[in-house]
Amino acid sequence: MNALVESGPAILFYVFAAIALVGAVGVVTLRNPIYGALCLLATFLSIAALFLLRHAEFVAIVQIFVYGGGIMVLFLFVIMLVNLHRLRESRLFNGPLPVVIVLAVLLLGLFGWVFVQVHFDPADAHPALFTSFVDQQGQLHEQAGNTQAVAWALYTRNLLPFEIASIFLLVAMIGAVVLGRRQ
Repeated sequence: MNALVESGPAILFYVFAAIALVGAVGVVTLRNPIYGALCLLATFLSIAALFLLRHAEFVAIVQIFVYGGGIMVLFLFVIMLVNLHRLRESRLFNGPLPVVIVLAVLLLGLFGWVFVQVHFDPADAHPALFTSFVDQQGQLHEQAGNTQAVAWALYTRNLLPFEIASIFLLVAMIGAVVLGRRQ
């Protein structure tokens, strides 16, 4: 039982990685766009779970809110607005199949070559950067969580760019509503 507890994070990693891979393949291969969107949602949520396993809580929550919420709503609106019954059946590849196969093999070979040639650094070269921050009095908080460290950096030193980005997003949302009401 102790070995299962020790290998729990590794087991969860492989489970969520498998869900992400199956979901990504489902997005590409399924013909029904609703099922493809559901596979995309499963992929987004499993990627968020992988971020949680790496103790990146802030990035996981952003993944769920932005991609699992916002982008999926956008995709579902597009699927609902496009009349799928009027679309004609099209071939998956419009070019000759041998050319597509040769290009796919070349692309896989290029990815394999890059993967072998590139030296990857350790994932946590400076883990203290993600769990510590210095407040306005100059006091170092070393045992802060990832979310607290990101929030401190976001709402102190980078408050103006954060507020400008929120205004841009608000204007874009109002513009989308206005354009949607006109049609």
